[in-house]
Amino acid sequence: MFDSLTEQIEGNCLILNDLRLTANNQNFQIDALLISKNTLYIFEVKNYSRDYYYTSDKILKNDQSEVTNPLIQLQRAESLLRQLLLKFNFSIPIQSYVIFVNPEFMLYLAPPDKPFIFPTQLNRFLKKLNNDQSQLQQHHMKLAETLISLDKLENPYQYLPHYDYQQLRKGMICAKCNSFSLKIAGMKCICTSCGNTEHIDIATIRTINEFILLFPNEKITTGKIFEWCYIITSKKRIQRILKTNFKQMDVLRRVYYE
Repeated sequence: MFDSLTEQIEGNCLILNDLRLTANNQNFQIDALLISKNTLYIFEVKNYSRDYYYTSDKILKNDQSEVTNPLIQLQRAESLLRQLLLKFNFSIPIQSYVIFVNPEFMLYLAPPDKPFIFPTQLNRFLKKLNNDQSQLQQHHMKLAETLISLDKLENPYQYLPHYDYQQLRKGMICAKCNSFSLKIAGMKCICTSCGNTEHIDIATIRTINEFILLFPNEKITTGKIFEWCYIITSKKRIQRILKTNFKQMDVLRRVYYE
């Protein structure tokens, strides 16, 4: 959404999206970088929704649970970018902002001196950038080309840690809050944490698909899924769900499902 908005900026600037860079052996990521004549703008884009509160440099949800303050990530990115620019002999001031794009987001008690741009301010902020008609010079082009050449197309954060079946917690998780607080009541799975209810067949199929995602080379058997779901006490129920929703395979009297 933010990328589509910045594409409408008609002023003299260059916009680089989703940069993954390294400075002093430290990886960092920039959601959007705008190069104008006199300033580099770093944008950290967030899609938070609902109500949050700002207190003591912390951002809290209504239930008082804390989310990572995006200013921490923004400050780190700014510091590392400054070091990278110094290495390649570029000297240009940097301004950094956290952009909240979701119109259903509200951050109460936010200090006015923090570099937050809220949804209601976004259009005015972009108009301000659009009014900058200063002409870019050749060194701005060189800066953009340098950053693009340094961009790591392969995301260093996409690699999963090593895991195996034995070390993972078994059980079905809530489709809404992702907790393990499910209990079976008749044909329903009820979450004791958030109150969400789900038909047991749907919850089981979802859990089987999660197992397939985690262990793509494992055979899907009644015994394995019975152990993985954990809270379902009937193997016959597992077998019925597998037979109804997956293709049964029989190889040398060993039954599994695909």
